[in-house]
Amino acid sequence: MKIEEYTCVKIKRQAQARIYEETKEMTPEQRLTYHQRSFARLQERQTELRARLHLPAKAV
Repeated sequence: MKIEEYTCVKIKRQAQARIYEETKEMTPEQRLTYHQRSFARLQERQTELRARLHLPAKAV
């Protein structure tokens, strides 16, 4: 009997593989910059989504 992989696990593994491929040749400093930029983009998307849905800004 084959166990079906959960969709969320599949998505997580795909993201991990993509990030690994994008960063495997980078120095530690380059990887840090990569993740900082990625986090900044995430924050921008969250802010835009909150504005679109008329939700209050997240308290920091």
